[in-house]
Amino acid sequence: MPKPLVTHLYTADPSAHVFDGKIYIYPSHDRENDHVFNDKGDQYDMVDYHVLSLSEVGGEVTDHGVAISAKDVPWVDKQMWAPDCARGKDGRYYLYFPARARDGIFRIGVAVADRPEGPFKPEPEAMKGSFSIDPATFVDDDGTAYCYFGGLWGGQLQCYNSDGTEYNHDAPEEPSGKGVKALGPRVARLRDDMLEFDEGVRELVITLHGEAVQADDHEKRFFEAAWMHKHAGKYYFSYSTGDTHLLAYAIGDSPYGPFEYAGTILEPVLGWTTHHSIVEDFKGKTYLFYHDCELSKGVDHLRSVKMREIKYDEDGKIIKQKP
Repeated sequence: MPKPLVTHLYTADPSAHVFDGKIYIYPSHDRENDHVFNDKGDQYDMVDYHVLSLSEVGGEVTDHGVAISAKDVPWVDKQMWAPDCARGKDGRYYLYFPARARDGIFRIGVAVADRPEGPFKPEPEAMKGSFSIDPATFVDDDGTAYCYFGGLWGGQLQCYNSDGTEYNHDAPEEPSGKGVKALGPRVARLRDDMLEFDEGVRELVITLHGEAVQADDHEKRFFEAAWMHKHAGKYYFSYSTGDTHLLAYAIGDSPYGPFEYAGTILEPVLGWTTHHSIVEDFKGKTYLFYHDCELSKGVDHLRSVKMREIKYDEDGKIIKQKP
């Protein structure tokens, strides 16, 4: 069984990228607290981010320390959840993070650094038009950058219409019923300066045999933890199914989809949540980053980041892993 990358602190929700020949990992930072477990996720009470890096798989992992804290961001009240980072055309690094603002609503912020490990300086306000949680950035071969995001239940995605222009605080946790389409994750192209969306937010569609995945299909529908990577010219959109504890993925021909459901990457791990990233072609191999609660002996909000190699079959499907 893979070991945690670090054991001196709890880390979760890893977003990993290769910058200048090294893997940099941007996880959330779990901490002990007395909050009662609930579907709103109050037990995940994180207040800062550390950046990890490694030069060789299996080698020493460096903790670069606190890259940014909630106290540094004027608009943030609490719960700095799963972040991600991208390198812009200007060579600088842009950290995207969700947090609850003082009105209780999740938004996405961005902070900028000259080095991949930070420290990061936040913009004073959240990104215009942003909402929900789990931002994941993808920079395509032509340099165009996209931000994927969204999370149900405590992530508040269900409170919005498809483009995020209307908010309903009283919306049910998610749609249900036979024949009801599942809510899709959201995406928007980023401006060249990486600080704001360059277009209106779009809803992605995940299909099964060409038809939209249904809301009642909890083993295939999107819940949270969006991630995008590219393999052999195809776009692989992967995500967590939430209450069925799977990492699933779908394949498309465009960063906007639609994406046809293709299977499961990872079966359930110890712990309620599942969140991941995929690094394609680090020294010729592909790696999955994820977390579990083995180190904390099953305490759900105290998680640890792990990594393992994954492979594709001859049809380009990801070979499913067991924990």
